[in-house]
This record gives sequence, C-alpha cells and structure tokens, in this order.
Amino acid sequence: MSKPIAFTPRQVSRDPSQPVERRILFYLPGYDPDAERRYRTLFVREIRRYARGFGIALPTISRPITSDDGRTQHWTIQSQDSRASTRTVYDVLLWSDLARRDMKRSYILGACLNAWALLHAAASGTLVRLYRASWKCANVIVYPFVMSLLLLAAFFLAGLLGHGLLGIGLGLPTWIALSAGCAVGFYALKKTAPRLDRAFLWQLMHDWIFHWQHAGGRRRDYEARLDEFADHVLARIRQAECDEILLVGHSTGGLTAVELAARLLAKDPGLGREGPVFSLLTLGSSLPIVALQPSAHATRAAVEQLMTSQRLVWVDYQAPQDWMNFPGFNPGQDLPLDLPVADTVNPIIRSARFSEIIDAQTYRQIRMRPFRMHFQFLMANDHAGVFDIFALSLGSRYLRERVLGEVSTPLGSG
Repeated sequence: MSKPIAFTPRQVSRDPSQPVERRILFYLPGYDPDAERRYRTLFVREIRRYARGFGIALPTISRPITSDDGRTQHWTIQSQDSRASTRTVYDVLLWSDLARRDMKRSYILGACLNAWALLHAAASGTLVRLYRASWKCANVIVYPFVMSLLLLAAFFLAGLLGHGLLGIGLGLPTWIALSAGCAVGFYALKKTAPRLDRAFLWQLMHDWIFHWQHAGGRRRDYEARLDEFADHVLARIRQAECDEILLVGHSTGGLTAVELAARLLAKDPGLGREGPVFSLLTLGSSLPIVALQPSAHATRAAVEQLMTSQRLVWVDYQAPQDWMNFPGFNPGQDLPLDLPVADTVNPIIRSARFSEIIDAQTYRQIRMRPFRMHFQFLMANDHAGVFDIFALSLGSRYLRERVLGEVSTPLGSG
C-alpha cells in the first residue's frame, strides 16, 4: 500500500521505565467521506494550538505522503520532553472511499434503507439496548429517521397546499394543482439539502446503515479493507524497529481498530510477545452500535479475543458530554459474552473528563454541539489532564504506563 519507512536498526526495549524513542502509530478514522483532508488538517491545527497553549516547542512535523492507491497517508513527528526525544510515524489508514460510495445513494434509497435498518433494530430489541447503553447516542441514531419523516411530511404538505391554492382557489384541475405542489416540494428539498449536509443528516443516516449492514455480515468491502490494513500494518512493523506499536481509533474508527487488532494478533503469533509493545487506544468509540446487535457474532468474538489477551493493552476513553459515544459501557458487563471476570485484562476504561480539560467558556459554547464535542477527543486540551491526545500518542511514555500512572503532564513537559 505505502512505501516502507526506514528506521535505523536498534535494540528494542520493552522496559516500561525506559522512554519510548520510536513509535509507529496507526490511526483509524471514523465513518467520514472526507478523512483524507480532515485529519491531517485537524492534527496540524490542534498541535500548533496545543504548543502555544502549554508554552512548549512545536514538534517537528514532516509533509504528508499519500500512497498511490490513496488508502494510507503518513507523516513523522519528532517531539521532545525531559525524558527523551520521541519519533512517531503517524500512519492514517483510510476507508473514506467506502463512505463516499455509500453516500452517493439517492436520498430516497438512503432514507428507505435507514428506516428499514431502524425498524429491524427495534424489532430485534437492539434499539432498546442502545437506549439503555446511551440515550444520547441512540437519539443521534434515530435523528435521521425522524428528519426523513419530517421532510416527507413537508413534501406532502406542499402538495396539499398546491391543491388548496391552485385547485380550490383558482379552480385548476386536481392533478395540475397536486403536481405543482409536489414540484415546489422537490425544489424546497433540493435547496434545503446543503443545510442538511451541514447538520450531518446524510452522513449519520449512512453511518447507521453501515453499522447495521456490518453487524449482519453484509459489508464485504469493509471486511476486505480490514484484511488489507492488517497486511499493511504487519509489513510496516516488520520493516522497522520501534518501541511501541499504537493503534488509535476514534468514533467508528474505535470499532475498526478493535477488529483490526484482533486480526493482527491472529495473523502474527509473535506480535505483543516479543519486540515492540502493542497498544490500542479507542476514543469515543461506537463499537457498541455493532456489538449490541444480535447478529454481530464476529465483532463480539474480536472483543472477546482482546479482552483476554496478554499481548496488548487496550485503553478505552469515554466522555459523558459526548452524545456520540457510550460512557460507562463495559464490554465485560454489557455484552452477551461468556467470559469469567478473572480472565479479562482489557479494556482499561477511563473518562476523558472534558469538563476539566476544556476552558469553561469554550465548554459552555460547545456542550450542545454534538459533533464538536465528539471531536474533542482529537483536539488540544486547554488544561493539563490525564487525557491528553498528544501526550498519549506522541509522548515518551508507553500508553499503559501513562494511563495507569495517571500522568497528567503535557507533551514536552516530562
């Protein structure tokens, strides 16, 4: 997929007291048709804001390189703190072309698929389970369906108004009056569409369809991409010496990262046993949207595999302020798994504590903006805290040691 990244051969240290000097980070974006542009832009903007806010030197960031097939994008970051200088290769694994293909469906087909998926979820009890797990996220899932009903109602209302004004008022034939009203309705919907795009209606509509299809084993394109990602990651780590391999998944990318991690462990028996430390970080994950569906046997099997594996550490950050995640969700307690508690070692579940790391004025401004709060997981802190995306992913401490030690120093502060 991408050209190999050259590292100078060196002895790999697995001693947690020693700093991470070289890391390979694989970032899994969520269900996003614009991931190629969005995450590089967001990363550069936020790390600059982070450096200014905490008064530290801006890490050195290379130019991005996109693979010929457009499925990976990578750059390097050189950061420095009092313990060590850390070089991180930041490799974004892209599947946004699948989201774009989905979103090319007509609005009518998308709305029908969304309605069918939601009705199926209601009949299977999945919708009830989702509301129990997070009523906010369940409302986000239902939002496109409700909006589709409102738009349909507005369309019929336009037809009735056309009939009333032109048919009854002017005495035109009924079919002409209704046709004119429907034409006005279509025109209004077309003009409204850009605003609905800005409200993420179509993206959320197809995001739910994707989760429903994937749970039922009907996304062979996504499964094939996961297999490609696994081969790509294994090729990367076999070509380079590093101290830590870190998978990071945000939103639906949290689901992707979990399923990818399970594939990697199955494909390489030595991964996590020798060589670099293998770490998994999920942020505001939508994993439960799939895992709570009765047909999602493969996803739950992947979760079970990671929960009992000593070969990696899995840290899951959640936030009650985020409408698009599942705060308090624990797969060992909330999924129908047959695992003794004593056998589980993952995930380590933590709260991001947004109210403590975001400036009070900013917090008041964004608390009712679901997408903005959802992306806080990838944005700069205003105040130091245990959750700090740049210190977690670019700093000189291993993920496990920073999280379990509740270290709250920013990147560059030691």
